[in-house]
Amino acid sequence: MCTDDEHGIGRRTLLVTGAATALTLGTMSFASAADGSQSTKTLKGTLPPGAPDYVYLPVEVPRGVREIKVSYTYTKATVPAGTQNNALDIGIFDERGTALGGKGFRGWSGGARTEFFLRADDATPGYVPGPVRAGTWHIALGPYTVAPDGLPYEVTVTLTHGASGTTPKPVYPPSRARGRGRAWYRGDCHIHTWYSDGRRTPAEVGALARAAGLDFINTSDHNTHSSQAHWSDVAGDDLLVLIGEEVTTRNGHVVALGTDPGTFIDWRYRARDNRWAKYAQEIRRAGGLVVPAHPHATCIGCGWKFGFGEADAVEVWNGPYTPDDEVSLQDWDNTLVAYARSRGKGSWIPAMGNSDAHRDPDRIGGPQTVVLADDLTRDAIQDGIRAGRSYVAESSEVSVAFTATGGKGEVAALGARLEVSPDAPVTVDLEVKGAPGCTLHIVTDQGTLFTSAPLPDSGTGTASWRTTASYAAYVRAEVRHAPATTGLPGALAAFTNPIFLGKSA
Repeated sequence: MCTDDEHGIGRRTLLVTGAATALTLGTMSFASAADGSQSTKTLKGTLPPGAPDYVYLPVEVPRGVREIKVSYTYTKATVPAGTQNNALDIGIFDERGTALGGKGFRGWSGGARTEFFLRADDATPGYVPGPVRAGTWHIALGPYTVAPDGLPYEVTVTLTHGASGTTPKPVYPPSRARGRGRAWYRGDCHIHTWYSDGRRTPAEVGALARAAGLDFINTSDHNTHSSQAHWSDVAGDDLLVLIGEEVTTRNGHVVALGTDPGTFIDWRYRARDNRWAKYAQEIRRAGGLVVPAHPHATCIGCGWKFGFGEADAVEVWNGPYTPDDEVSLQDWDNTLVAYARSRGKGSWIPAMGNSDAHRDPDRIGGPQTVVLADDLTRDAIQDGIRAGRSYVAESSEVSVAFTATGGKGEVAALGARLEVSPDAPVTVDLEVKGAPGCTLHIVTDQGTLFTSAPLPDSGTGTASWRTTASYAAYVRAEVRHAPATTGLPGALAAFTNPIFLGKSA
């Protein structure tokens, strides 16, 4: 076992590509060795405050390597109150390099694991099986936060020499399930497994999704597509499994929803790097939807900084309803006001809700997006989400029906426009089931203009309200629990996408 110490910056090279920076450490070189033998080396060092987002450790891999194994540790510091402590993520790129959007990505576990391995026939969850080919590999370190005195780390690489195994051909879930024709389908599109920082297997997720009354889910592990070939046994006639990724940047997270199997979307950029539009287009070219996640979350790097110009939908409600979800809801409502002011020019951004479930006791399907789709297929579900033909509910117990009817009997439902003259009468009807004790609200571009009395213990109730397009540019519904704090709104039990009123420009 050989050990290299890396304490200073003399052997480091700073690579600059546009606005993004990356630090490259000294190379760890290995020689060929006899089959069955192992070679191990360790690199130690300290990353300074202000280190680049990604630090690369080159590893020269010789021919005849069967497996590469990496382990790492880093030191937590003693820091003043209110100061972020050390946190270090890890992943790996193979001999094809570390170029943004390149082919070299082989896995990422963030801070969820302290070691991983790759070989042709298998890999640690989060990593992609395949041959360990000769060339310069790169271990990617991500100093998420660095304490004032720096981040001491130690990386150990072990190569096992020998003949490579056979890489299994990936099998992906089908893009359709047995649906009910045009119907309302329930789904949760933001779920994590042990292939990133979750603790559940795909099989466990599938069982919980069925128990939650879901018709579809979307795979969304952080910064890796490694789980995508492990869902075919989970999918079935009763459960559509869409393929995706949570693209987790330092300036916010985005769910790539329903991409082609095997799609990997890079995440190594910030808003100031002006690269986001390219990767949003990559998601769409792969057949996916671009859905910024938890845009006002308070965790470091979680708040969405890229703007919504590339969004196909936005995740307004993420997991148990909290104040940052309320902020996201109001911020999204402001985008509807802006669209209404344009009198229908351009496009608006539909809202959705997902659980972001990682482990027990996180509840899959809490919340869930309920989509009116022509069938239970990838394309049909995406079409419904993109069009805003959907509402969000805290569970499968809650259902909502919401329509707007003009004076001549014309009807518009969620995501649509009721084409009526400014002063023509409009009747808005709301029906809710499964929400005992909740109040019903009708919200417009002026704010909340109707609030009901609490629903009875049956949880079923209706509301009807009359307006005109000149008074309300759009209407949408909210179903809320009783307030936990006087003067603040109660948590959502459900909310809908809007119905726009009036002639379009």
